[in-house]
Amino acid sequence: MASGDHYFSPAPESDLNLRPFTARLAGQTYELVTANGIFSPERIDMGTRVLLDHVPSAPPGGQLLDLGCGWGPLALTLALESPHATVWAVDVNTRALDVVRRNAQKLGLTNVNPVTPDDVPESVEFTTIWSNPPIRVGKNELHDILQRWLPRLEPGSDAWLVVQRNLGSDSLQRWIQATMPELTTTRAAISKGYRVLRARKPAAS
Repeated sequence: MASGDHYFSPAPESDLNLRPFTARLAGQTYELVTANGIFSPERIDMGTRVLLDHVPSAPPGGQLLDLGCGWGPLALTLALESPHATVWAVDVNTRALDVVRRNAQKLGLTNVNPVTPDDVPESVEFTTIWSNPPIRVGKNELHDILQRWLPRLEPGSDAWLVVQRNLGSDSLQRWIQATMPELTTTRAAISKGYRVLRARKPAAS
């Protein structure tokens, strides 16, 4: 990356360098493209892999959200598993969104919407949220992100977050529970130094 580039930069300053790579998604290996200036451009990072290993199957329909999508491993998995659902791949990094768009086209997926946060209509509620959230943006910004999106779960639906233990997974779990008491937040799995957190919005009584 260029000296001023971070994967959470809205527009990386470095010249775009697209290159092919392979990744295993939804049980099959695919030829995809990646680029510099985005998160984990060479592979599925360990946190995302842990999340994919522990989330239940994607809902068959509805509005599904990959929050902080990077090059799209979660969004593409959701779209492959749930061809009748609408998948929102959300990131502030416009280069990442371009790469998701290219990868969805390579896989023939027409149900992926790679968009910036402000391009998701306020009326949309989500049947599930999968996220490897951008911990390194800082605690305050991370909290703002989660407070914006987690309450938009449909009743009876879950958000699944993966967070490294030594980057504050336990304190984040306590914060979600205290700040959004309408959600029931539990630790769903522990693997390879990561915690998978499940935040559930109860079904309407």
